[in-house]
Amino acid sequence: MSRTLTAARVTTLVGDFDRSPAYLGLADALRLLIGDGRIPLDTRLPSERELTGALGVSRTTVTRAYAELRSSGYAAARHGSGTYTRLPGGRARIRDNALLPYAGDENAIDLNCAAGSAPPGVATAYAEAAAELPAHLAGHGYFPAGLPRLQASIAATFDARGLPTRPDQIMVTPGALTATAIVAKAFTGPRDRALIESPVYPNATQAIRNSGVRLVPSPVDPEGWDLDAIGELLRQTRPTLAYLIPDFQNPTGRLMSAEDRERYAAHLRGSGTLAVVDEAHQFLALDGQEMPPPFAVYAPGTVTIGSASKSFWGGLRLGWIRAADSAQMLAFTRARVGLDLGAPVLEQLALVQLLRDPEPVLTAHRDRLRQQRNRLLAALAEHLPDWRFVRPGGGLSVWCQLPERGATALAAEAEQRGVLLAPGPIFAAEGGLDRFIRIPWTAPADLLEEAIRRLAEAWKVVDAAPTPRPRLVVA
Repeated sequence: MSRTLTAARVTTLVGDFDRSPAYLGLADALRLLIGDGRIPLDTRLPSERELTGALGVSRTTVTRAYAELRSSGYAAARHGSGTYTRLPGGRARIRDNALLPYAGDENAIDLNCAAGSAPPGVATAYAEAAAELPAHLAGHGYFPAGLPRLQASIAATFDARGLPTRPDQIMVTPGALTATAIVAKAFTGPRDRALIESPVYPNATQAIRNSGVRLVPSPVDPEGWDLDAIGELLRQTRPTLAYLIPDFQNPTGRLMSAEDRERYAAHLRGSGTLAVVDEAHQFLALDGQEMPPPFAVYAPGTVTIGSASKSFWGGLRLGWIRAADSAQMLAFTRARVGLDLGAPVLEQLALVQLLRDPEPVLTAHRDRLRQQRNRLLAALAEHLPDWRFVRPGGGLSVWCQLPERGATALAAEAEQRGVLLAPGPIFAAEGGLDRFIRIPWTAPADLLEEAIRRLAEAWKVVDAAPTPRPRLVVA
């Protein structure tokens, strides 16, 4: 359904736009708001007469501004109805053939990727970064450890959370996944073991596996971490490193308490295991709860990995590593030069802008995610009451347990109904988990509700299918 934007709201949003000339300043302000998501797609803009009066400009100014929007693809006129917001090239332009490779994918509801659109404020940060970029063009543009300003900004976020951090402890990377690969390459080899949570983010597992290590799965139940079992596993296997996600674990959504972090850190000290902690979801507490201190507070040697992709926007493609000391940073630098020579300068400048005052952007992002989560969980309770899940207090997804095995079959059946999602076995370190489905709440709420309705239909088909009888093994 199309929305209608009032002239008063537009006046508030565009603020003190550039008036030299006024029509271009107004068009630029509206383009930024549409691209930023503060004016949603398919929204009816105020009539030229209404906006003229609200802004106190000439009718010609508004007419030419709307014409600029239409010519640049940010608006379209509907005869007799008005002017509606658009994106250049339409929604299909934002699709990628690697993530959605099959015919019909472009029309499907994508619940496979737990990443949403950019919140308001990201486009503004890019515009401000673009204005700063020329000052950097005289140099070579390589910053293997990151732009010094960004290193300082990221270090300050750790300081604010009670973990004193120097800028030279920070290495900026093209995303948290690259950071994980750098850490694995720096500290592990073919004869080493790595403790990996299961279920867990599968791309991180692959990044660690690429260094040749043997994986040691450590189960994470829907209720959380069994620290007694983890302690025993660490004592038996003595892994070189342990990769864990204590902040809204992907995919279970569990948040590790401060007390459990302290106990886990003690187990790691006992086995001599390096903690590699992924904090990609750290800023996504959706219920206003106070977050526990960083894991490194309890285990000072911890390598901490962070990301702007989940907190701000996946297209930023920026992550970071917090090294515990200069020896770790040297190891990361040596490991990195065989992978890349730094992250893009424009994106780093944009993240500097976002971190100057992150709360307005993060608040808008969390508000939208909270609404979408609540609508998703309500739809699950209504249409799939037999499914079990623990309500996540943050992050991006819910981990659903089915009444019986069939997640892989369900994903295939749902795809026939235009819903793409990831079954549990994808998140298993070494197989299993076919009674689980991860469902992210990153799509708009109305699409989430429609997806759950289709998913319920798909589950009826899978649930009614006869269960294959196992073959007897006689030799």
